[in-house]
Amino acid sequence: MRCSYRNPQKRSVLFEAPGLLMGALAFGAAGGMTASDLLVSWNASGAAGQSCKIKGNISIETGERIFHVPGQRYYVQTKISPEYGERWFCSEFEAWAAGWRKSKT
Repeated sequence: MRCSYRNPQKRSVLFEAPGLLMGALAFGAAGGMTASDLLVSWNASGAAGQSCKIKGNISIETGERIFHVPGQRYYVQTKISPEYGERWFCSEFEAWAAGWRKSKT
């Protein structure tokens, strides 16, 4: 019989330490890096041949994270400064998942 390294009786760490999940969510909500942020930054480099044209901008006045899609009013004027946490997204879904909202104009 083959020796298994996996213990089927072992519960997920999320069940053992639900505070760990809550802490991770709070860290992301407080502006820390989340798994989706890491995924987005990886995709923004052109992974899988995707063209990432959605601009993730951070408001100077409010600190709010706002994304702009091509064709919107301020898309062309919006500049992305990665040193300030701004980034490119490959899809609106990625931007929403990272906690950014769509520009109203």
